[in-house]
Amino acid sequence: MQIQGPLMQDHLASVRPSWHHSWRRAWARHGAQVLLVAPFFGLFAVFVAWPVLRSAWLSFTEYHATAAPVWVGWRNYEDLAADERFWTALRNTFTYMASVSVIAVVLGLLLALSFGSQSRRHQIVRLVLLLPSVAGGVGAISAWKWMANSEPYGLFNSVRGWLGWEPVRFLGDPTWSMVILVMVGVWSVVGYNTILFVAGMRSIPGHLYEAATLDGATRWQRLRYVTLPMLRPTLLYVLVTGMIASFQVFYEPYLLFGTVDNIGGPLDSALMLVTYLFDFGFRQLDLGLASAAAWVLTTLLFVLTWLNLRLGGLSETRR
Repeated sequence: MQIQGPLMQDHLASVRPSWHHSWRRAWARHGAQVLLVAPFFGLFAVFVAWPVLRSAWLSFTEYHATAAPVWVGWRNYEDLAADERFWTALRNTFTYMASVSVIAVVLGLLLALSFGSQSRRHQIVRLVLLLPSVAGGVGAISAWKWMANSEPYGLFNSVRGWLGWEPVRFLGDPTWSMVILVMVGVWSVVGYNTILFVAGMRSIPGHLYEAATLDGATRWQRLRYVTLPMLRPTLLYVLVTGMIASFQVFYEPYLLFGTVDNIGGPLDSALMLVTYLFDFGFRQLDLGLASAAAWVLTTLLFVLTWLNLRLGGLSETRR
């Protein structure tokens, strides 16, 4: 049995409102909120989403900023795999990241355990340790460049001269390049890590330490079985963010070792992935290859972060 035309129209109108009525009701309910967040999404689309998508497309093109991009497929990635300087930059970046991350985490934890109380002396020490993270940048790197200067007037060589030792070309010797970079990297983040660890330790319930003390636990046992397990989220956060920041290091090697003819320092001993990318993108204007290097960097960061979260156990906890 079929419903006649007018009856069918009345039936549909009674059980299903028209789409524009639903849209009007949704706009009346959420229109103000949409208007409030619209500027953010507009700026995000223009300055974040579009550049990312544009970079992904350019990584498959030959583009030298003087002519229209030409699609070349995977050739840029093949050129990266065949470039010895790319592998040097990748090796240097991993070495720097691992060294700075491990040393800064261990040293920050030790400093937090040593200067984590509310006493005025400990507060002053934490403030002094935090200053490099707050007042870093070009000025701080310039100071480091003066201290590590290869000439006798450099601070390190001046100290060596007082001890009767010969001056060392800290910024001109490939064996010292990574040492200087790691020193600068640890110096700039260890205070920040210390503050985070102090905050994490203060969030640990005091009754856990009281129960461990009543059970006869020593100071080392309380650290091993109470402090470190409860600091696990803080440790993971500090490690992941530190690795991401270290993997994107740029202005430290650029200001310390970059020259007109060689951006990677002596024998590319200070060449990092971001400085390698900068060299191709802004000095040689090979934006296609630079975009490919940027996406390799992004992929590596994603994989490293995922591995840290898996090893930290947060992925299993959220399931």
